[in-house]
Amino acid sequence: MSANFMTKEHAAGVALAAKRGQIKPSELEGAAKSMHDNLSAGELEEFAQASLHKLRPRKQSDKHA
Repeated sequence: MSANFMTKEHAAGVALAAKRGQIKPSELEGAAKSMHDNLSAGELEEFAQASLHKLRPRKQSDKHA
């Protein structure tokens, strides 16, 4: 997997995909390879999902008077 720039969250997602067998670990490079080799699947999942909470739009609660 070649990329000039990869966010940490993206790298964790790619590494997690390799842990799950969705892509070959031999295709990993840089941060994704390091994360795959050094973190558990659970740690990778937490790291990959951390950014999703920031990106999801928040629901506006109904304001009742």
